[in-house]
Amino acid sequence: MRKIIRIILIMLLVTLILIQFIRPPKNISTGIGVNDITTKYDIPGDIEHILKTSCYDCHSNNTSYPWYWQIQPVTWFMNGHIKDAKRGLNFSTFASYNIRKQYKSFDNINKEVKNGDMPLTSYTLIHRDAILNDTQKLAIANWAAISRKEIENHYPPDSLKSNKPNGE
Repeated sequence: MRKIIRIILIMLLVTLILIQFIRPPKNISTGIGVNDITTKYDIPGDIEHILKTSCYDCHSNNTSYPWYWQIQPVTWFMNGHIKDAKRGLNFSTFASYNIRKQYKSFDNINKEVKNGDMPLTSYTLIHRDAILNDTQKLAIANWAAISRKEIENHYPPDSLKSNKPNGE
């Protein structure tokens, strides 16, 4: 029995060592791209700072990686989380979204932050500086509401409504 356990432990160790060499590409871009949210919408400095501290690691094309990202399988977990987050909202490509998606995204930002659903608790457990206080939540919610109102002022109401039953 001891021999079987020893073989299993050795195989596990070898597997853990081998997976260290399988790495997904990093989510890092240089500079602000032409489709970055800042190219289309006015973002006050305090809001931009909050977004970069609490949102951009997952919701942009520029993640600031912690030391533990170097350890597999943490790398795979984080990479999958970032890909999922960017599918829902990517500030680096926001200006390329159709106007309906931009409109809906501002509404989602408002609701998610107000409800405390973002940033995720799993993120703020380690990134304590990303925790939003009530003032920051209100500031982001107000900015998102104002940005949404700007869209309403420039586009006909029908162009902002979804034809899909779930509102996407």
